[in-house]
Amino acid sequence: MNFTRWSARLPGTQRRAAARADHGQPQLGESAVPAARAEQLPDDEPETGVGGGGDGGDVDELPLRAVLDRIPALVALVHGPEHRVAYVNDAYVAAFGDRPTGEPARHALPELDELSLLPLLDQVLRSAKPRTVKSRKGAGGRSYTVTCTPLETAEGPGVLVFAADVTDHADAAERLRTSMREQRETAVTLQRSLLPQELEEPDDLRIAATYQPGGTEAAVGGDWYDVITLGGGRTALVIGDVMGRGVRAAAVMGQLRTAVRAYARLDLPPHEVLQLLDGLAIEIDPQQIATCVYAVHDPNEGRLVYASAGHLPILVRDENGTIHRAEEPTGPPLGTGGWLHTSGSVPLGPGSTAVMYTDGLVERRDEDIDEGVAALEHALSGATGTPQVVCDRLIRAAGVTADHDDDVAVLVLQHPARKGPDGERFRNAALELLGGVEAAPRARAFASGVLTSWRFAPELHDLGVLAASELVANSLQHGTPPMRLRLRRTDRRLIIEVTDGDDHLPRRRRAEPGDETGRGIAIVATIASNWGSRRTPGGGKAVWCEFVLPRGTG
Repeated sequence: MNFTRWSARLPGTQRRAAARADHGQPQLGESAVPAARAEQLPDDEPETGVGGGGDGGDVDELPLRAVLDRIPALVALVHGPEHRVAYVNDAYVAAFGDRPTGEPARHALPELDELSLLPLLDQVLRSAKPRTVKSRKGAGGRSYTVTCTPLETAEGPGVLVFAADVTDHADAAERLRTSMREQRETAVTLQRSLLPQELEEPDDLRIAATYQPGGTEAAVGGDWYDVITLGGGRTALVIGDVMGRGVRAAAVMGQLRTAVRAYARLDLPPHEVLQLLDGLAIEIDPQQIATCVYAVHDPNEGRLVYASAGHLPILVRDENGTIHRAEEPTGPPLGTGGWLHTSGSVPLGPGSTAVMYTDGLVERRDEDIDEGVAALEHALSGATGTPQVVCDRLIRAAGVTADHDDDVAVLVLQHPARKGPDGERFRNAALELLGGVEAAPRARAFASGVLTSWRFAPELHDLGVLAASELVANSLQHGTPPMRLRLRRTDRRLIIEVTDGDDHLPRRRRAEPGDETGRGIAIVATIASNWGSRRTPGGGKAVWCEFVLPRGTG
């Protein structure tokens, strides 16, 4: 074999020009590599080297055996179907000891067997094509990258084994992989600990959610979701995605999620919540942005009011199977500043299912994201069952597996269509408050009749009538028309709400002994399980309270 044809595989050599004539170097196994190991060059013989200059500087004139014996890589030559040993160089002997020639490699070169290279030798011999295996670890703990090259020897077809010790590189790579795994585990643990451990369960909605971290080392991001019961039968739902990956993204996500819960307690419209979050995101990290959808469901209105900060659209399948996409309005991501967000709405009546999700569910490198959203719409149109079943089906339909390259968060909510005995536990009644002082007794009579028809126990009946009376009296004194009293029952609680046209929110305060007013809200807060107030769209306010129903209430 001509030295110039395979010398490029040796470290530090250069491939000669393709047009160079073959100088007829002797074949390995004949005069170039005898059976015995070569002796060193005589001291009085001038050494030649690549680029050494002069008449002896041509690489074709180098003694092949001397070159192989002096390189630091491990070199062995085997031939025949049994891979009998023809030659090993000095580095090979230094690493594994002297090896007898003429013996099969299975017995004479056990280190190759430990590296599982014998099948590779068979493959190279059959195919006459070189093969390389990288960073293969032997029994002694050393790692080698091995190239096996076919060549002709005096004894027939053979294989030249060229092995480089890469133990230090392999150990460094393993330490790096271990560090990345530990960082990813830390990020996943932090991410999961910051997500809701248990979802809140609204009376009127059935909800399921899932979070799946990406399968690659750096794929853990800042996806999050939350469900927040606002009181008065209303529920806030949020899903978001912090751009970036790792512990930092998870930490920013945790701060945003905490802020969302705090702002939600103010019972603000969705666009005002996003406005507050936008300013907070800039304060947390000006270099970090996040997308988010914040939505509020009110069972009395049968719709989902939402605001979006650069997030993907909510998808809703109604009771007839029609898919609605909540396209507008959509503002820029959180952390960009300078934008006034606005709220929109999408119908969510009884029998509807809505899906909120992050881009990991629908975004793929080889297709437009709109195609992914369209595919999700198709999957949702055929996904039936409980929210958890729908969630799992959407994950499978999107092809999300354990080695997915991005993290995924999905939130599925259903507004069940209740009928029969179940429907009897969800009732509504409302009264428009017209007139002056006579509105108060009319409201008390209405509340008493409704609570009696709902078959509440006398104690709960009396507390409900008292709460309705106080809320109506407060509205008549401090509010403006139009006024309305609404009573609502679910399978878990009784909700009483009064709305009027004045947007001044009441507050609980301590009345002095001589005060003739100021005790209504205090009374309501004392007898009810919970109470609150909020501004309504278009001006005005709603003041509500609720009573938890005893177990077994029909």
